[in-house]
Amino acid sequence: MTKVAFLGLGAMGSRMAKNIVAAGFDVTVWNRNEAAGKALEAAGARLAKSPKEAVEGADVVIAMLTDDKASETVWTSALTGMKQGAVAVEMSTLTPAWVAELAKRAEAVGVKLLDAPVSGSRPQAEAGQLVIMTGGDAAAFETAKPVFAAMGAPQYVGPTGTGAVYKLAVNALLGIQIAAWAELIAYFEQNGVKPADAVNLISTMPVSSASGGGMAKLMIANDHAPRFTNALLAKDFRYLQQTTTKTGGKTPVSDAAAGVFAAGAKQWGEENVSAVVKLYDGK
Repeated sequence: MTKVAFLGLGAMGSRMAKNIVAAGFDVTVWNRNEAAGKALEAAGARLAKSPKEAVEGADVVIAMLTDDKASETVWTSALTGMKQGAVAVEMSTLTPAWVAELAKRAEAVGVKLLDAPVSGSRPQAEAGQLVIMTGGDAAAFETAKPVFAAMGAPQYVGPTGTGAVYKLAVNALLGIQIAAWAELIAYFEQNGVKPADAVNLISTMPVSSASGGGMAKLMIANDHAPRFTNALLAKDFRYLQQTTTKTGGKTPVSDAAAGVFAAGAKQWGEENVSAVVKLYDGK
């Protein structure tokens, strides 16, 4: 049986790890706050006290963390305990630059790294319907693929770092749409149109994505319970800006949306990204 270690049991990680346990894998979990692992322990996972302890003997080690800094801290511990030939899977939303550095550190101890961030939020994580964009060694991808299948639909997208590039693009595209919907809802109100009526119609048109339209409906409902927070999306836009600065790219549209979510994160950082509508309507 494939032995899996899962590091990081936040809103996404806890749901992803639960599905791996339910699929019958031998799973050990670790989280900085040990209490978050109790539900997984009750479901059949073992609860470790450190990343190094969690990865002992594991064939596949998965991390789902907040940012580059958290990733470096956790993997610095985990890589000291991983066996040679194991596969390290970083599923967090990170910079391509850190992913490249992490791959070097993994290679130095005989471990292959896959960067495999996901598209989808808490409902998709709960249902095992995430899209998993995987970069790295193709053979390592085949090793991890059965584990990925417990969480959603694995897609191999290219060499190391490609997954991180895809993920920042996906989140930028989502954020641009959300920012546009937020200002358009104010536009409807200012011009005597009921925003709910406009959103219900326009969200059915090809110009609107399902995700963007869904976020607009949350705005109308004033439902900002956290699915994907403003703080996290603001971080992702910062990472996109850092990445494009290094390559000399120009992203004026993304930069404008980045400003919206930076402002949103200052006031409603732990609320859902839909809360940026309050920048326009004063709620």
